[in-house]
Amino acid sequence: MKIKKYSFWTLALAGILVSCNEKAENTSEEKNEAQIVIDSLENVYAPDGRVALFDVEAEKNADGFKIEGETNMLEAADDLEKTLNQKGIKFTSNIQTLPDEKGLENQTMGVIKISVANLREEPRHAAQLVTQATLGMPVKVYKKEGSWYYIQTPEGYLAWVDYGGIQNMTKEEFSDWKSKEKLIYLNPYGKSLKSPSNDAEVVSDLVAGNVLELTSEKGNFYEITYPDGRTAFVPEFDAKPYKTWLADLDVNGETLVETGEKLMGLPYLWGGTSPKGVDCSGFTKTVYFLNGMVIPRDASQQIHTGVLVDSTKNFENLVAGDLLFFGKPATDSSKERVIHVGMWIGDHKFIHSMGDVHISTMDTTADDFDEYNYNRYLRTKRILNEKDKGLQYLKEADIFTE
Repeated sequence: MKIKKYSFWTLALAGILVSCNEKAENTSEEKNEAQIVIDSLENVYAPDGRVALFDVEAEKNADGFKIEGETNMLEAADDLEKTLNQKGIKFTSNIQTLPDEKGLENQTMGVIKISVANLREEPRHAAQLVTQATLGMPVKVYKKEGSWYYIQTPEGYLAWVDYGGIQNMTKEEFSDWKSKEKLIYLNPYGKSLKSPSNDAEVVSDLVAGNVLELTSEKGNFYEITYPDGRTAFVPEFDAKPYKTWLADLDVNGETLVETGEKLMGLPYLWGGTSPKGVDCSGFTKTVYFLNGMVIPRDASQQIHTGVLVDSTKNFENLVAGDLLFFGKPATDSSKERVIHVGMWIGDHKFIHSMGDVHISTMDTTADDFDEYNYNRYLRTKRILNEKDKGLQYLKEADIFTE
């Protein structure tokens, strides 16, 4: 799970402003009926700002209220105007509903065109890395700012990607891309080549989970096409035709553990969700994706999926593939904080990304007992084969093909 970091001076200034203006702000809120309605609807439509956008504010003026902002949910904007009218609140509205089709020249869809694209909190390279998207991943495109695009990933995450990471498409172009045969790359790390020869020049690097258009087979190589039209070849033993891979999937705890162990030693990367580096929830997300499931991005989102297995450290009930969550429990004065996640592999052990991807044990008698995580353990959830709105199975709702 990722937490925003702020400088000392930012926090100090915020504290001063809250202290000095608390009474004035409360009075303003009491008078601003429109903002009360907005905040109420935001709790309904966008309780988690990581996956839903409802950035709207009301400013009081002589004629009532001036409503401005943007949202990616037309129904939320419509509901706001309807509610304001029902309450007899006078207002003028200037809410932009995304996508911005005109600004995007109708290219409101996109496909990631490099092995791993870094997605950031703001449209600049110095902004915080919040997640990643891998080659072939389809995304919704909402707006453009300079050379950056505001996108939404299949699990719903909202972030910015620069032009080098995305191939923008109209809905028609995207539909055509989805209709093509696909190939999934399965080797943790590798490359594509200019010709069907191991000695050929490199076109690009590839990582497990990359999805490309499958054009043909030549000898022991697959010919592939990138979303931007580049062509290349990959060795057959590194990849599979996507539909074959999907049909052959027989996922269980053992296959999840095998996938996780292939990523052993991978360095921890804040915001990472790929074989180039992972944070804790990025690791579990990657493991499940390579087994045909799209799960929520962050630990604090993953914990709300699946079914409860344990909350009392009775690890005998766990099976391989279960997700263990760690953090701080709720108190009378604070909410629960979920700050870490790992995956159970059996024998009182779990695999997780903390410093790097490694295995830890909950066996209190073991020499390598992970006392730190044992003491902050919250509960375990089972998500494999569970039905939940936060869980997507590629066999049921394929995002890559029609």
